[in-house]
Amino acid sequence: MIEALNETERAEALDGLPDWDYDDGRDAITRSIVFEDFAEAFGFMTQVALIAEKADHHPEWKNVWNRVEILLTTHDAGGLSPRDIELAERIDAILGD
Repeated sequence: MIEALNETERAEALDGLPDWDYDDGRDAITRSIVFEDFAEAFGFMTQVALIAEKADHHPEWKNVWNRVEILLTTHDAGGLSPRDIELAERIDAILGD
């Protein structure tokens, strides 16, 4: 079973993810990204979907035209877990961050 990060682990992980915000109410991380247009946003989502499916860890997200909003938390762990941090790092890599 995957366990949620403790306060120290969470703080260390968030230090390495400067483009992500912490959602204390959900023990989750969020990121909003603006692309040139819908096609670019959808292409990004497709890349993330392939990674997420392979990892069996799926984001909560929303797409409106050129914007994508992502929320990562691990429901089975009851909050932020190493799986979320890993997926966030892979998302950042796609974006070139």
